[in-house]
Amino acid sequence: MTRKLNLTSIANSLAKQSPTIQDLRKKGHAAVSIVLKEGEISPEVLFIIRAEHDQDPWSGNIAFPGGRLNSTEESPQQAAERETFEELALPLGQARYLGRLDDLYGSTFPVLVSSFVYQLLEPARLQPNHEVASTFWCPLEKLLEPERHQQRTFFYSGKDRTHPVVQLLDPQQPLLWGITYRLIRNFFARCELDFGSSEE
Repeated sequence: MTRKLNLTSIANSLAKQSPTIQDLRKKGHAAVSIVLKEGEISPEVLFIIRAEHDQDPWSGNIAFPGGRLNSTEESPQQAAERETFEELALPLGQARYLGRLDDLYGSTFPVLVSSFVYQLLEPARLQPNHEVASTFWCPLEKLLEPERHQQRTFFYSGKDRTHPVVQLLDPQQPLLWGITYRLIRNFFARCELDFGSSEE
């Protein structure tokens, strides 16, 4: 890595520039929380594995805690914090808010995703609800290891599609890909670090 990655540098990077806020238009709007904590190797980021559900287009995928806004009165940040508490019983009001990333439109599904970055100041006991199959913490440095980056082909929406992925877990476990991959890429870009591929 070309830069030292720590929570102070991450906070400084997020504070340096304003995020790009997209026009909602007629797309659905969702919000996620990118939760960080101190780790032994590097800061660690919290991922969930979504429970299997026929009606969920991201069923079984690695993701961030979050979900759709409840109403036009709810702000994206409020939605991210509410969904994180509902899914994991994690109250982000007690965490340090570090900043917002650029909004992203889904490349396949009609959704706009806003993401907000937090640092846990105290150890937290996560209590996943029925929407979450499991959780894991991943060192940020592990995400940057070149040997974990691959291209994989998935079948969805009636055709084969090839995407960049990161293998973080055992071979039988889900890969990091899709919009979560793109959100992580945006996060590292704000930290002035190269991550993976820009090909969707």
